[in-house]
Amino acid sequence: MGETAFRGSIESTRKWHALAERRRRHYVDLYRSERWRRYFKEDIFLELMREAIQNTENWAKMLERMGDRRESAKAA
Repeated sequence: MGETAFRGSIESTRKWHALAERRRRHYVDLYRSERWRRYFKEDIFLELMREAIQNTENWAKMLERMGDRRESAKAA
């Protein structure tokens, strides 16, 4: 049961990371094409972009930590 719950937790984390990454790519695309100017003021857009980047990095760190825990559990 514990292994199944942990696996489900990793899968959920991977999905959230993928969503955060898609969101980050969307903001990068808006930035590069300058389409963001149609929808946002500069300071608000930059804050949203920073938040999207930070969220992606946070989910990546969680996945990394979960992978480390899984590796140590296999070694034991």
